[in-house]
Parts: sequence; C-alpha cells; structure tokens
Amino acid sequence: MIAMLLTEITDLKKNKEPLHKSEIQKPLPGKGEVLIKVSACGVCHTELDEIEGRTPPPQFPMVLGHQVVGVIEETGKNVISLERGQRVGVGWIYSSCGKCKYCRSGNDNLCAEFRATGRDENGGYAEYMKIPEKYAYPVPDGFTDSEAAPLLCAGAIGYRSLRLAKMENGKKLGLTGFGASGHLVLKMVRFQYPDADVYVFARNPKEREHAVDLGAVWAGDTESKAPESLDSIIDTTPVWKPVVEAMINLSPGGRLVINAIRKEDFDKDYLMKLDYPEHLWMEKEIKSVANVSRKDVSEFMQLADKMGIKPDVEEFALQDANKALIELKEGKIRGAKVLVIE
Repeated sequence: MIAMLLTEITDLKKNKEPLHKSEIQKPLPGKGEVLIKVSACGVCHTELDEIEGRTPPPQFPMVLGHQVVGVIEETGKNVISLERGQRVGVGWIYSSCGKCKYCRSGNDNLCAEFRATGRDENGGYAEYMKIPEKYAYPVPDGFTDSEAAPLLCAGAIGYRSLRLAKMENGKKLGLTGFGASGHLVLKMVRFQYPDADVYVFARNPKEREHAVDLGAVWAGDTESKAPESLDSIIDTTPVWKPVVEAMINLSPGGRLVINAIRKEDFDKDYLMKLDYPEHLWMEKEIKSVANVSRKDVSEFMQLADKMGIKPDVEEFALQDANKALIELKEGKIRGAKVLVIE
C-alpha cells in the first residue's frame, strides 16, 4: 500500500518535504482489531510537533495522521461491535490500558499507557490502517468523509476544552488562535450557548474576518485588549506569546485553557513576561488539555450530528501531504486541511 512516511526528526524551515511517499506492507488486523481502508485524514498541528521533535514517534518510520475516516475492510477475531463495510472514524487516542483509575473513570486520556494514533502507532496518511475496535467510531451519515475528519480531533479536543473552560450560557469566551479547532469551537458555542459572546484573538486578518463571519462579536490581534473582560479563554496556538497576552483579558476567577499537545520553544522567553499581579492575581488560572478521551470523541460525534456542524475544509491529495503541512506551518489556514485518499 502507499503511505507518506516520516523517517526522521527534521526542521520544517529547512526541509519542505519531511514525508516520503513509499510502498509499505498492508497491515493485518489482530484480535479485537479492524482494518480500515482510509478515505480521508485531517492534517493537524500535532503532526508538526511530531516532525520537529516536540512529541516525536518512539520509532521510525512512522505513518502520521490521527483524524481518519474510512470503511472497515476486514475484522480480526472477537470483534463484536463493528462490521465490514461500516464507515468509521479514528481520533488521537489509539489505545489505553483500560484498567487504571483514569480509564475506569472515563479519563483514559490520562492513562500512563496512552498510545496516540500516528505517533505511537501508524495513522491515516496511508491507504490502510488498523486499530482496536473500541477506538473506532461510527461516522454519522450527514457528513462527507472530508467533513468528518476534522471533527475527530479538532472538534473533539475543542469539545473537551469547552467543558474545561466551564462554559455556560451568557458567559464571555475568548478564543486565541483561529484554525481548525477554533472555528469548530465557535460553531459549538453558537449552537449550545446562544446567549454567550465569543471574542477571537488572531494575528492573521483573514482569520479574524472568518471569525466574525461565523458569529464572533469581536476579533482583534493577539496583543489586542478585548472590549470586555472574559470569563474564560481557550488557547489553540502552538506558541507561548498568546498565553501571556490572553491572561490580561481574563476576569477575576477566569480560566485559560491551553488546547495544545506541545508548545514551540522559539518564543519560550516570552514566559519571562508572565507577571504575577498583572496576569495571575485575582485567582486567575491556567488549565491544560491532555490528549483526548474515547468518551470525548464519541460524544462529540453525536453532538456534531445533532448540530449539523459543517467544518470548513481544504482538500489535498495524499501525495501533497507535505504541501498541506508547510502551509499549516506558515499559518496559511482557513478551516481544516484534509488529505483525500483515493
């Protein structure tokens, strides 16, 4: 089968083609696993973190991609909940131990044995992939393959972020960064909390325009002061500067939720500007989002179907994965980028 392989850690500023188109062996599903013929795979900033070594694969080569949609072609022994021909999706969570206190409480995203799709196990930048059946989710009929792909990560992690942000109707929410996850969070808020106001901080004028088009009451630059103090802010950026700047816009007792697997190091000195009385005083707090749980993905797919949410997507052929990644690195974003595998 054809796959786009990552063979080593690399600097994307110097290497514009980190992935290599290769012919590799088609996987076989083991006990409790399903084989998926991939039709679409979303492109996520976490792939940049893997490529540049902030959260590297434990071995090479590796097939990246964790927003996967396809059809089950084969089932292994003891598969009971899924069947051949069924359309399913796969998210960041590939597996967990299923036994620890976190798994038993529905927080398998915190499991010490958490394994990530496209980092610890081969993902969806390929014609086929396999996965344990309980980590593959039926995809509602109302979505095309390309529309469903971003929901499995950008949507699911946004769903978890909103919960951690303690969102309620009538509150004021900030979003700093406005890519795939940010635009889906805004759509969720408009559906679930119609009396809430959303304020967007983004360095790209086109992203700010996009946010207003989708219902944001205000959009400004990353360093802008919002017209009102905000109850909570969700940060979806890969860097530290927006975190520090966002804290100024929080109300007393407000919470900033960082929705990122890793932060890039080049601007880590910006953290030195974090000032206790200006940024953290008055019981402001910072909360991280760690991975995503199986429950998050399952619940969000059902909510997305109920909402009729339609992500804005830009499609690329599988062999153009490097182009999609470089555009993401350079901030050329409007909605979500998706690879189409034919």
